[in-house]
Amino acid sequence: MLEINQLNIQLGNHSLNYHRQIATSAIVTLQGISGVGKSSLLLCIAGFIKAQSGSILWHGKDISQMEVEQRPVAMLFQENNLFEHISVLQNVRLGLVNTSDEDILQSAKQLQIAEQLHKMPAQLSGGQRQRVGILRTLLRPEPLILLDEPFAELDNLTREITADWVAQIALSRNKTLILVTHQQEDVEKLATQNWLL
Repeated sequence: MLEINQLNIQLGNHSLNYHRQIATSAIVTLQGISGVGKSSLLLCIAGFIKAQSGSILWHGKDISQMEVEQRPVAMLFQENNLFEHISVLQNVRLGLVNTSDEDILQSAKQLQIAEQLHKMPAQLSGGQRQRVGILRTLLRPEPLILLDEPFAELDNLTREITADWVAQIALSRNKTLILVTHQQEDVEKLATQNWLL
């Protein structure tokens, strides 16, 4: 279980406060107007920004003082998710343990990006880059997955295919997901809980 206890994040003159619990293996969608603190909450859970007060517990252990790399978290940012100087496949392999190239290829086929694996990131479209980032994030070993607008660059059909794959991987690998979205169809398709911030 993820417990967000009286968490206070200060952004400029704004004070953001959160107090929530998320069951293990839940898929939580976060919705709200721009600037309400959706991305800030993800960044705080991942350790990229510090809270003024409060705690973040994962299965009863306080992770809020841990360094980013020590946390049981994998995060997909809105942009800049790929290293430009290495191939797509090398990007996907980063941080993966006990994942074979065959597993990567099968997932890439489901996401319709298998033919992109040996290209360089600069050769990909925005939607292809986004799916590569999703692939890499979901295949990582960390149990807590944070996705910031993961489907924003995708057309409706590709969005549906990708959302199906995300749900399948989350379920089969016992992942807990928090996903920022502005799209109601993402909520209806994926969410076991929906938070309005």
